[in-house]
Amino acid sequence: MSQSPVYLDHAATTPVRDEVMAAMAPFFGPRFGNPSSVHRWGRDARVALDEARERLAMCLGAHPDEVCVTSGGTEGDNVAILGVVRTLRARGRRAAITTPIEHKAVLAAVHHVVHEGGEERLVRVHGNGQVDTAHFAELLDAQVAIASAMWVNNEVGVIQDVPALADQAKAAGAVFHTDAVQAFGKVAIDARTQPFDLLTLSGHKIGAPKGIGALYIRRDTPLEPMLHGGSQDRGRRPGTENVAFAVGLATAAELVLAEHDAEQARLLALREALEQGLRTRIPDAVIHGAGAPRAAHIVNVSIPGTNSESMLMALDLRGIACSAGSACQSGSVSASHVLSAMGVSPDLANAALRLSLGCLSTPDDVTRTVDVLATLAEKARAPKAATVFEMVEF
Repeated sequence: MSQSPVYLDHAATTPVRDEVMAAMAPFFGPRFGNPSSVHRWGRDARVALDEARERLAMCLGAHPDEVCVTSGGTEGDNVAILGVVRTLRARGRRAAITTPIEHKAVLAAVHHVVHEGGEERLVRVHGNGQVDTAHFAELLDAQVAIASAMWVNNEVGVIQDVPALADQAKAAGAVFHTDAVQAFGKVAIDARTQPFDLLTLSGHKIGAPKGIGALYIRRDTPLEPMLHGGSQDRGRRPGTENVAFAVGLATAAELVLAEHDAEQARLLALREALEQGLRTRIPDAVIHGAGAPRAAHIVNVSIPGTNSESMLMALDLRGIACSAGSACQSGSVSASHVLSAMGVSPDLANAALRLSLGCLSTPDDVTRTVDVLATLAEKARAPKAATVFEMVEF
């Protein structure tokens, strides 16, 4: 009898929750109106959209007018970085600071600043994945428009001290942005007490559909819109709003926060069991970011003498899904830019696997994954290296 598949790629995406599907369903049917229309169908859609924005604001400790609904993390990151630089460059602030371990949406946006006549500055990170705060302080000056640091790294799970970094940036007169796509529901986020100016969310990481997200924009933050058209969302993001998905995002956000304590405790227990099992069965396995504060749902491990591409194929053939890093990098054969920036050797970086836990994960999944990885590692590191197909014949 075949075993059920194991999904350990929750950092790439999560299934849409039943409660979210139910909340969205009316907006694909009788409540189909355009929220900009003045008749009853439009007014009904407008009420639902405004309520979704209010619910998201409550989840963030924000005001409703500080929540801009987007298509997801990439849009939010680009709007935040380019929108601020384009606004502040007339005041002589043309530089953007970020870290070399960011999601490519941030790194590419910061690099695009250069194409528009600005400057990019990269902050060093320590070997455990945490930002070198002394170097961050050195890079901050009167030319910096914005600084951006990911709250929870999407590949290794390391948590940055975002409030402290935001304080440093704002003391230098810069705007501070954080990509919180992997952080929401995992760490405490409260715009009332934490000094970030901009914060990016993505729905499909928390049980909402793909193609929906939000950008928190603190009041009075200078920000030029990326798109031009109608007056929706106070002119910050013109275009007819996706009411159904906005309602779904608000529902998912509320559920994640309501379940936070119990779910994070459950995931931490699973992560500890997974890491202990790997250390016991594969003593030379290297867990990246160990020793730094990490989110409970991500384990990034390298097994010396193996290759991540071959291991991923072998795991998939055994019904276990994981990744070698960010899902956006799945087509890349080069070593992870995150691990490279952390000083990980090319051999270890090319052997890295990201195992990310979530709503579908169980203790049996952890046990089975450890068993399969241990056997695959033994076969891969045998004197005559096994092929991918030989690795799964056990």
